[in-house]
Formats: sequence, C-alpha cells, structure tokens
Amino acid sequence: MKTSLKSYFPIIRSKEEIRFIIHEHTRLKELFQSWPSKYQEEFLNFCSGQRGVKILYDSFFKEILNPETAPEYLNELLSLLLGNQVRILQVLPNDSTRIADESSLVIMDIVVEFEDHSIANVEVQKVGYKFSGQRSACYSADLLLRQYKRLRSEKGRSFSYRNIHKVYTIVFFEQSPTEFKSYKKGCIHHFSQSSDTGVKIDLLQEFCYVSLDIFQSLLHNKGIRSKLDAWLTFLSVDDPDIIATLLEKYPEFQKLYQQIYELCLNIERVMDMFSKELQELDRNTVQYMIDEMQEEIDTLKKEKKFSEERLTNEIAELKKKLALYEK
Repeated sequence: MKTSLKSYFPIIRSKEEIRFIIHEHTRLKELFQSWPSKYQEEFLNFCSGQRGVKILYDSFFKEILNPETAPEYLNELLSLLLGNQVRILQVLPNDSTRIADESSLVIMDIVVEFEDHSIANVEVQKVGYKFSGQRSACYSADLLLRQYKRLRSEKGRSFSYRNIHKVYTIVFFEQSPTEFKSYKKGCIHHFSQSSDTGVKIDLLQEFCYVSLDIFQSLLHNKGIRSKLDAWLTFLSVDDPDIIATLLEKYPEFQKLYQQIYELCLNIERVMDMFSKELQELDRNTVQYMIDEMQEEIDTLKKEKKFSEERLTNEIAELKKKLALYEK
C-alpha cells in the first residue's frame, strides 16, 4: 500500500477539501481551470500529500530554504557539497548586468556571499545540455567581475587583487548533460583549475555539478546512506515511500516538511506560487523550442540546404510569444 504523508502530517487536507476551497473562490477557480489538467493534478497531489512538493521550484525553495531567514539549512547543504564548512554572510542581488544572461532553462538561482567573502551562485537547470562548460565559465567569470567591481568601488586606491576571493558555481541538473550521464558511479562532480607541473596558485574559480537524475538511480539501488544523500532526496524526490524512509532515518527533515504543509494550508498563496512556476516553465519551454530550431537552421546552412524558411518563421512567432512573458 502506498504511503500517505498525511499519517506523518495530520494537517494535510484531502483532495476533496482542496477542491472545495478552490471552487468556493472565483479567482482561484479561474486560475485552477487555466492550468493544463496534468498540472491541476500535480497541484492537488502535492497539497494533499499524495506526492511530495518539488522543492527546487524557485518559489518553494526560497520559501522553505530561504538563506535570509533560515541560513542554517543552506549552510549545511553547501558545506556538505563543497566538502568544507561554509556560512552564508548575505544574499546578493542576482539582477546585475550578467554576461551570461541568455535564457538557459533556469528553475532557480541564488547568489550568496560566505563568511570568508567567497561567493557562490547556486543554480538549478531543468535541461542540462543547455548548461555547457562554456556557459559555466561565463557564469563564473560574471561572479568574479561582480566582485572585482564592488571591491574596486569600496576600497578605491587601497584595492589589491589579493582582495578577490574564491567563486563557486554550483549547478543542480534535473536532466544531466550527456557527459554526466555516461558516468554512472557518482552524481556529484567537482572541477577546479590546476597546472600540469604541480605548481599551485589560487585561480579562484571552482565548480560543483549535481546530477539529480543520476542520484535518483543511485538512490534506487543503494538507498539513503549519508546526510548529503538525505538532502538530495529532500530536494529531488516526491515519492511518499522514499520520503517516509527519509523521515525515519533523518527525522530532522520533519520540520522542513511541516513548513511545506503549513504553507499548503494557504491555498491562495500556494496557488499563486505554483502559477508563477508554471509561467516560468512555459517561458523556458518556448525558449527551448527556439534554441532547438536555431540549431536545426544552423545545421541546414552548414549542409548548404536552404529549406530553413519555415523554421525561421516559426522562430519569429515563438519570439513574439516569449516577449509576452518578459513584459
């Protein structure tokens, strides 16, 4: 028999109660009916505890793991990922003139400064192949450039390049790039620059990639074996049976799930949050289609075929639709 999360969290409402609340309010009813049926069902499932909530959606992540109000959670997760103790000093705005600002199927991203003044960009990518090594390098360079400009402004003539601290690019993949899928033994990959002679200098840029799809296959075979496994399970798994196992092994996650289901009691607020995520997913899907078509056009041109007119027209129409999301 399938685990019911209501047995762990009695405050969870049934689907029937949730439907009743929605249909009693005109705006909520209209909003609910505007969603495709699969998303209506997804919403009802996670609010009723039949499935877990997708924590990595931007709104839900920042509500439950907000580094400004509860930094201890993200401190622990990032410390486990990076292999050394870190403490968040502040959250930085992520609306700077970003040199890598083109759409990349982002689900969530947040920039934080640690106590030692190093900086980390935490990013969630839905389609991993769109986050290439080149894109990673640009994101990392953006962090360095942002830090450089800020310190030059703050310190003036006393500025030294030794004031620049390490930058981390931390990326969670829902669907991993091909390069990562071919490596099945692990789901966490660390990269840093090194010399071919063994000479050590601090080049400041480090990268950490987490393949959540590969983690889930490892989880299926090996189970939850560590606190880091527990965090990745919390972030990526919505199966009630696995969530029940997580709660039994690591009961401290009970508090986080409790916050989720207390949030779900406010149907209007959580519907607005979910609707925002669906709009972002729709926008990203449009951009994904544009990227796919552009790649096909580029291939046709290389092969000296000239049947790309249809695709060009379709891209133009999709760009008009994309512009509506960005107003």
